[in-house]
Amino acid sequence: VQLQASGGGLVQAGGSLRLSCAASGHNFRTVSVGWFRQAPGKERQFVAAVHRNGPGTSYADSVKGRFTISKDNAKGMAYLQMSKLRPEDTAVYYCAAGPSVIRSNLESPSAYTYWGQGTLVTVSS
Repeated sequence: VQLQASGGGLVQAGGSLRLSCAASGHNFRTVSVGWFRQAPGKERQFVAAVHRNGPGTSYADSVKGRFTISKDNAKGMAYLQMSKLRPEDTAVYYCAAGPSVIRSNLESPSAYTYWGQGTLVTVSS
């Protein structure tokens, strides 16, 4: 699976952005999708995920109520709708996919097989 993340940019605090992840080369229905982020000098951090069997989703506590993950199997697309953005949300955001991610492991980067190249989100105060 090849993943291409896009939609990052510069936004003021309180604003919104929608990140997109385009997948190719695999039946998108058979993979779980996760979004992770990495700020400068910090480890990669789980943001949100949706299991391949749906409809369950998982969110980091820091983004609950502000971010929404979705997956369009027919289009081979995943999205991360981000609202009420904060300066601490500034990071490179990565989408990831994996055919064997179990629900209890959705938050673990090592559970995912395929990774996109990342898209930078900068939130100004």
